[in-house]
Amino acid sequence: MINRRIKKDKQNKNPFYDPSLKTRHASARRFKRFTLASLVFSIAFLAFFLFDIIGKGIPAFHVTYLKVEVTYSKEVEKNYRKAIERKYTNVVSRAWIRELPLIIKDNPELIGTKKVQWVLADDQVDQYLKGHHYRLKNKDKALIDTMVKEGLVDHKFNSIFFTRGDSKTPEFAGLASAIVGSVLTLIITMLFAFPIGVMTAIYLEEFADDNKFTRFIEVNINNLAAIPSILFGLLGLSIFINLFGLPRSSPLVGGLTLALMTLPIIIVSSRAALRAVPDSIRQAGYGLGLTKIEVTKDHVLPLAFPGVLTGSIIGLAQAMGETAPLIIIGMVAFIPDSPTSVMEAATVMPAQLFTWAGMPERMYIEKTAAGIMVLLSVLLSLNAIAIYLRKKFEVKW
Repeated sequence: MINRRIKKDKQNKNPFYDPSLKTRHASARRFKRFTLASLVFSIAFLAFFLFDIIGKGIPAFHVTYLKVEVTYSKEVEKNYRKAIERKYTNVVSRAWIRELPLIIKDNPELIGTKKVQWVLADDQVDQYLKGHHYRLKNKDKALIDTMVKEGLVDHKFNSIFFTRGDSKTPEFAGLASAIVGSVLTLIITMLFAFPIGVMTAIYLEEFADDNKFTRFIEVNINNLAAIPSILFGLLGLSIFINLFGLPRSSPLVGGLTLALMTLPIIIVSSRAALRAVPDSIRQAGYGLGLTKIEVTKDHVLPLAFPGVLTGSIIGLAQAMGETAPLIIIGMVAFIPDSPTSVMEAATVMPAQLFTWAGMPERMYIEKTAAGIMVLLSVLLSLNAIAIYLRKKFEVKW
């Protein structure tokens, strides 16, 4: 008791002693524990999300095939149902059977032949064999069980998922048309957003005077980066479709709409990259008699280009994951065939996944998860490329 009193007296006599120090240290420890708990929670949630998506998506990469006898004849060209025995009607994919008249038309030498071959199974058969929810009649389930025992059932890699477009039958639906539509849309986005964004950043950072007009532009550019993406979709609908009459649901309209949304990101990141170049580079150029345009074009821009490219790739990755503005301009249409030009109707991967997520069939759930895996892989690849380019070409002053 006496020692505690002596210690307290010494503290009171110490001019540097802060009586709130103990409370502040306790508050700092609580804040540290709170931030650590938040980090652990975020990582756990991310891990749960990834494991859930991967667990649901992996089954979509293999699909069920049945070994049955297929008849190729003139009658099949008129009625595709006669290509297989009646007992297999409910267990074989209707979409696959509907392709037979086209196959016979392209290969007339098949007429009059019978082949025992692997045929795509119906989605309910696939779900039954994977242990998921299914709607099979007892006689069809007994038929499948018999075929499994006889070795007439096999699981093969689902190439349809990457080579076919959307379909009303789940087992025949794929991402091919959405992938092509995404590529065309992003090409249009970068062709318009990248040069305009970089030139705007160069003008504002290197040539524009600091006055009320330029400050007004800067404030609005920063505000545009925070506007909800769906408003850009309304802007694209009113300007590109209603005013200019461009075709609805086309990659051209989608790319221009996403370009408007990506412009603020490219401008802000490009200005930051230009601002990071030391003034000594500019002054050295002026000392050698170069003009402002020559200094900017030959010295400042090449040194800032890694940062400009990184910001542009990140903006492109963000645009690739957008759905709301593309829904407004109609890029959620049913597109079974891949578009061949930027003027044809198309859809993109996020919109395709949005459509599949609302379908009632159980097989669409795993296809949606598999599509999310593909989309995440592309986005992570784009971000990895951005990090690599920044590390490779970054100049430290």
